[in-house]
Amino acid sequence: MKKNVFKSKCKINKIGVTNDTLTGRGGMSLFVKYLSSVEIYPLLEEFFGDIRKSGKGLPVWNIFKQIFCWFYDGTSRHLNSFDQLRADEGYASVIENSQTEMVSSHQIKRFYKSFSWVCGGPFRKILRKMFIWRLRRENPEVIDLTLDTMVMDNDEAQKRYGVQPTYKKVKGFQPLQAIWNGKIVDAVFRGGKKHSNYGNTVVNMMRDLVRVIREEYSETVTIIVRLDSGFFDEKILQACDNLGVGFICTGKMYKGVKEYVGVQLEDQWDVYSNRNQEWKYLEFGYRCDSWERFYRAIYTRLSHDGEQRLLDFARPDNVILTNIGVNPKVLANCSTQEEERRLLHTETIIESHHMRGADELPHRGLKDFGFEELPFKRFVPNSVVYYCMLISYFLFETYKEDVLDGVMPIGSYATTVRRKALDFAAKIIGTGRQLILKVTQAVMDNLHFDILWQRSQKPIPIII
Repeated sequence: MKKNVFKSKCKINKIGVTNDTLTGRGGMSLFVKYLSSVEIYPLLEEFFGDIRKSGKGLPVWNIFKQIFCWFYDGTSRHLNSFDQLRADEGYASVIENSQTEMVSSHQIKRFYKSFSWVCGGPFRKILRKMFIWRLRRENPEVIDLTLDTMVMDNDEAQKRYGVQPTYKKVKGFQPLQAIWNGKIVDAVFRGGKKHSNYGNTVVNMMRDLVRVIREEYSETVTIIVRLDSGFFDEKILQACDNLGVGFICTGKMYKGVKEYVGVQLEDQWDVYSNRNQEWKYLEFGYRCDSWERFYRAIYTRLSHDGEQRLLDFARPDNVILTNIGVNPKVLANCSTQEEERRLLHTETIIESHHMRGADELPHRGLKDFGFEELPFKRFVPNSVVYYCMLISYFLFETYKEDVLDGVMPIGSYATTVRRKALDFAAKIIGTGRQLILKVTQAVMDNLHFDILWQRSQKPIPIII
């Protein structure tokens, strides 16, 4: 019989238990430091501090901290996992809590159920405060917003209040969300049957956002809103006009539009290219029969070098409506260079319209960061879970920008960030009345952990 030559020299022969405080979520310490440094806790206490009826329980800010960390951790979407985290001394230490301060699943459920029907208002105010915080940091001359709905598939969940059929042929929720620079800056949690242009929600959201921007950021900044065909309504377009806000909206392909475009001569079309594809476009005035005024319209059609390769119903043609160049108030405060780029170059409007696809990436990012199936049967606690997820996701995005920049791409999804910057071992030791977090030399070198540690404690804080 041959001798086994594949035997390892470092073979493990026994197992045991250590009393050291260890954690497999070493990167959580950076996130916790960041939450404290941006001063999100005073903002939460201001709006929700009165939920705590006595001094016996945990402070509200500490419960929110554990919720934000739970979302960032992403190990489980079940609330029962809080019981497992409570028993983990290493996890408690890395989020700077004692084990007695860790919440149980029952406490979390009671917390979510303690909110009232009007809780969406305070959560939205927090999101808008955070929006202004980032605007002041980045100081943009033009604010490009996108309004869109996001379907949350709860088809396989047990019966939930508000779970209704959606346009994607699944039952779920369909919140309306405002997006800026990859972040969801405002949202209204709604049932699944609430379509894009339901009631006055869209107009009210735009008015609130514009008011906050004008009052807390700049009275003269230019605001452009991108909309898909679900928001094609004179009421919304008129509201943009009255607010002095530019809109770029996908129009409906009515028969009259096709007939008008079909009789135009070839030399009336211009060409737009984004280096990968080429479009022909035609400008004209557009209004529906019941509308009071015309808007600027741009009809785009993919160029096929004279060879028709698609049937008529499958052509990727679009008609784009805008008030840029029609309403002088929209660009009244732009610099001359920016005004000429936005107004004189039709290609800029087409390019902005094509960004609608990229604008929906935060929906995918939010679902990758959190989850779609909400845990409660009642509408209000589910809305609280949703808004907590939004705030957590907003902080996660700013955390990537303020702390992880240079270590990984800003556009990385949560799964990638967790794998590289969260899921590594660390040891917490107490010495000299201090707690020290120790990581391996490989983590210190590869992540530049010492630099990230300094960044996490020096971000620009949110100003209440």
